[in-house]
Amino acid sequence: MNAIRKTLAYVSFISAALVAVSCGGGGSGNAPTGTLHVSMTDSPACGFDHVYVTVSQVRVNASSAAGDNDSGWSDITLATPRKIDLLSLTNGVMTALGATTLPAGQYQQIRLVLAQNQGNTPANSVVLTGTTTEQPLSTPSATQTGLKIIRPFTVPANTTVDLVLDFNACKSVVAQGNGGYTLKPVVTATPTAISGTIDGYVAPAQAGATVYAEQNGNVVSGTLADSTGHFVLTPLVASAANGNYDVVIAQANIASGIIATVPVAVGGTTHVSTLSAPITLPASTMSSVSGTVTPTASAAVRALQGTTTGIYEIASVNANLSTGAYALSLPTASPMVGVYSNALPIALTTATTSAGQYTIEADAASGATQALAVSVSGGPQTNVNFSF
Repeated sequence: MNAIRKTLAYVSFISAALVAVSCGGGGSGNAPTGTLHVSMTDSPACGFDHVYVTVSQVRVNASSAAGDNDSGWSDITLATPRKIDLLSLTNGVMTALGATTLPAGQYQQIRLVLAQNQGNTPANSVVLTGTTTEQPLSTPSATQTGLKIIRPFTVPANTTVDLVLDFNACKSVVAQGNGGYTLKPVVTATPTAISGTIDGYVAPAQAGATVYAEQNGNVVSGTLADSTGHFVLTPLVASAANGNYDVVIAQANIASGIIATVPVAVGGTTHVSTLSAPITLPASTMSSVSGTVTPTASAAVRALQGTTTGIYEIASVNANLSTGAYALSLPTASPMVGVYSNALPIALTTATTSAGQYTIEADAASGATQALAVSVSGGPQTNVNFSF
């Protein structure tokens, strides 16, 4: 993975020119207009070597309530639908989807329209880690009306606005009881004009670690450390009102690492470690928590860990869409915790009271939440069940 952030306005990780653009609902006459340029990136996925989606169109509307056939839509239609491996877009790599001219003003809704699966080569699919076969990824509504994202942004007159769609593949793919997979999209949209970057290094021996930017125990963005240990978290909204971020590092057989209250400045990069002084985390045995969520409607299960600096998500998984079963693999060792300082390296100390202690939280599609405290210090915990 390329650890160098690309220039958003004209970059594609695929060696091709920018896609062709067609506009609907753009400016007319002498009304002031601006340009919206859309790119896409991804957070890491769990248990997959590839997660493919085929993008055919991006739509925007000034109304958050606009329906499929309502007026006011402006479209970026790709000349040829693009099959994109989301897992190639981690660590600051982005792919350009196109641009369109819009009347100057505020917009509320974005839709990412995917092509339908047809024939023997699926447009949307997953490849499980260690295999080579593409398995179709069911997209019930995305192929018809698009993945709906409500995100206000402003297009000033005579200005190009870069908007990045961050597609969290890990939280978006749900297993079914029949061995298939369904897309439950988790996508955010961030204008680069109000965003910044966090970067750093883990030890090269811990390359491949998952790194999250979190706020209040919720993952905002994520990436994977590359072969040198470098990680890049971008774009992250930067403002006093939005607050700081917590950087959480997770990897199998390694204790979790946490750097709390990391600030982000618009257009800037905040460094939390360097190549010469990377974050090095101790080894840990792993244990597991498993159970079921009923009824078997779509639900996510998270493992949260508390320290004196806050509460952090260490791992998450979607419960099986058909059976409700889930399983999480978690470190038994205490996390290593530090508070951000611009004087590097940041000292990390052992959070001794947190060893093997987790809160397992189930979040139902209805919005209901349940939580149970568990300890994995003594071994795997089974039958940690939730009923809504």
